[in-house]
Amino acid sequence: MGIIWSLIVGAIIGVIAGALTGRGNSMGWIANIVAGLVGAAIGQALLGSWGPSLAGMALIPSIIGAVILVLVVSFVLSRSKS
Repeated sequence: MGIIWSLIVGAIIGVIAGALTGRGNSMGWIANIVAGLVGAAIGQALLGSWGPSLAGMALIPSIIGAVILVLVVSFVLSRSKS
């Protein structure tokens, strides 16, 4: 049950990051989960694990990390198309 809970929280973090960056429309649900989970790891590595926590992920650093991840991936993908 812990893995399912982590996937759900990761998806929510990914959706929030997509909404904050304005790039959530092009992301599917798998990309939201990946962005949330990887963003949580990045955010907690850079900012620590402060603030409210859910499923072992500190929410505020996780959302910030996911926003950074979405922006970097969007930038790299837009540069490769041109």
